[in-house]
Amino acid sequence: MFIIRSLWSLFVAAVTLVGAIIGNYAGERLKNEYGITADGTDALRFSIGMNVAGGLVGFLFGVFAFRTLLQWAKNLDKVPLLDKMAAVLGVILGLSVALLASAPFATYTVLGVAIRIVACLAGILLGVRFAMSATEQIVFVFPALQSPRLGATATQRHQGAKMLDTNIIIDGRIADIAAAGFIEGEMLIPGFVLQELRHIADSADALKRARGRRGLEVLNKLKAALPERVQVFEDYPASADQREEVDARLVTLANAVGAIVVTNDYGVNEIAKLHGVPVMNVNELANAMKPVFLPGEDLMVTIVKSGKEPGQGVAYLDDGTMVVVERAARHIGQLVPASVTSVLQTTAGKMIFADLAGEENGKRKAP
Repeated sequence: MFIIRSLWSLFVAAVTLVGAIIGNYAGERLKNEYGITADGTDALRFSIGMNVAGGLVGFLFGVFAFRTLLQWAKNLDKVPLLDKMAAVLGVILGLSVALLASAPFATYTVLGVAIRIVACLAGILLGVRFAMSATEQIVFVFPALQSPRLGATATQRHQGAKMLDTNIIIDGRIADIAAAGFIEGEMLIPGFVLQELRHIADSADALKRARGRRGLEVLNKLKAALPERVQVFEDYPASADQREEVDARLVTLANAVGAIVVTNDYGVNEIAKLHGVPVMNVNELANAMKPVFLPGEDLMVTIVKSGKEPGQGVAYLDDGTMVVVERAARHIGQLVPASVTSVLQTTAGKMIFADLAGEENGKRKAP
């Protein structure tokens, strides 16, 4: 902290001094233009006022610039090595060009110093910007620089990783699926998803609070079972928009880093498809794992309610699949045999249509 304060003092003092020098030069030019005598009281006051004004502008600019530089420095550890090398090269080139371009002003004592300082700052900014924009061309010429050893980009480091959304974490099945080995590679939990889980866990609503706490428990279970593969992801691209909704931001982030979205939410699934982002939908996996029934097969089901059509009874298999049985409405609460007639695949899953087995002309056969 002491070092940062010292650097802040030196930086702001230097920029304030430059502002005062520029203000002094501007005051001298204005006095000459308006014919103000150099030895008068008004001239002294005018010079002091211009120096103070220039120094104040320099001070405010220095404070703002230092905060910007400090924020940039905090994110420096996330910058790939290739970009750091490009920035250093840009500083050298920009500073060299600026010093050469401002050489004619070296003979001026006051204005020349100010002009050369401003030129150096502008040259450094432009040089870094130019070098950073040329990194793609540098990688094209020297492909070896693209290796992870020299600092791969977030896209290269997390290509093919699985990015979990809030709903799939709360759902909980992802922990069992991952433990069974059906999900390969690293699993990323974006920081904003973790933050949303914390908000839900602290909700005043009991149901939401229970869901949020379940999600945090699932994350702890995942982390304990697969510590090397599960990580909280905070390496957001510079273009990330923090004002986006969590679902849209998740898809945008997955697209930026080359990850695969893992969800059970229909909305996230559709947003990802619109953006061309690969999706692993656990509901689709569950539907694919349901047993296949062919027409003519027999099964035993318990009728739980009446169907929409007269005489129909509705039953459910252990996996939640709905079975509509004809002529079974009067057998509610009973375990009855049924013969499959057809299977209908819907967006919500499968529906099985069957006839009540062992009946002819609407009457049960005697055993």
